[in-house]
Amino acid sequence: MLTRQTIHDVVGAALAEDAPWGDVTSELLIPETASATARLSAREPGTFSGGAVFTAAMTLTDPAIRVELLVADGDVFEAGDTLATVSGPARSVLQGERVALNFVQRMSGIATLTSAFVREVAHTSARIVDTRKTTPGLRAFERHAVRSGGGHNHRYSLSDAVMAKDNHLAVLTAQTGLSVTDALRAVRSRMSHTTHLEVEVDRIDQIEPVLAAGVDTIMLDNFTLDELRAGVAIVGGRAIVEASGNVSLSTVREIAETGVDVISSGALTHSVRSLDLGLDVVVDGP
Repeated sequence: MLTRQTIHDVVGAALAEDAPWGDVTSELLIPETASATARLSAREPGTFSGGAVFTAAMTLTDPAIRVELLVADGDVFEAGDTLATVSGPARSVLQGERVALNFVQRMSGIATLTSAFVREVAHTSARIVDTRKTTPGLRAFERHAVRSGGGHNHRYSLSDAVMAKDNHLAVLTAQTGLSVTDALRAVRSRMSHTTHLEVEVDRIDQIEPVLAAGVDTIMLDNFTLDELRAGVAIVGGRAIVEASGNVSLSTVREIAETGVDVISSGALTHSVRSLDLGLDVVVDGP
């Protein structure tokens, strides 16, 4: 959830990092009384995300700045479109420019890539979801951008759900001496009824022992397309089936067509290209 407090904290830290003792360039070059207007312009098509963050970067720089958003998060735009206008003291507009652009360019890049993934699977019932492979400190921003692009979020943090991967299971079974099924049943007995249990498998023969423990979601990790189809058939609706690994824009359609319920991709956040947006400033005069 992208809260007002999160935006304030993260954007505030970014502004302090970028101008810890003020903007010496603007202070020396720009008259204190100068005002300016600016247009947030799209230099390529995409899907917008980060309007509240862009606004905060400007208004936290100077409360005298006014921002008018002309598009909403999730809106599609074309090259040449004006996405927002900014007006206020010229020094302040120039000082906030880079931080505001850094956030909105990255968030719109994530939204745009996510929307491309979503379009590829639109003819199926598969959901596109992100992972915890986010930029440290920016998870709430990047997760919001995924939603702007029509995607969904996986667990937000390690505190939100039980997700047992191969290393967890190796330690668990070695320490308890139990089978995977019995060890997971013991885990389930200690869990709150509101907590979700997901388990990762990387071989087809691991599916039945995991399902026997009563898991909520089973992740088929790095399965081939044929293995995914077989895995979906074995699960037979007894759990949510998630596909992970080797997911890209060129492979996601075929993965979705195997019948999986969820497709998770770290690429949505860790390999994204920031979108080309610019802030075109016009000085109004002294």
